[in-house]
Amino acid sequence: MLLFVGGPLDGRVQIREARHGDPLPTVTHVHLHGGPKVVHRYDLEPLTEGVGVYNLRPPVRRQARDESVAD
Repeated sequence: MLLFVGGPLDGRVQIREARHGDPLPTVTHVHLHGGPKVVHRYDLEPLTEGVGVYNLRPPVRRQARDESVAD
């Protein structure tokens, strides 16, 4: 059983059968809503055998380029 915490998938529970193999270490959720796409990444935190939590990864802050500075 996998639980998602945070973001648009908050509270979602996924039951994953063993035949599907181990869960992925990171899940990417892309939301298309008529505007720019919104991407959320969830990182797996295993708790016990067969149980884990996907926690929302904090957003990456990118430094804006200052176009006013001449090269």
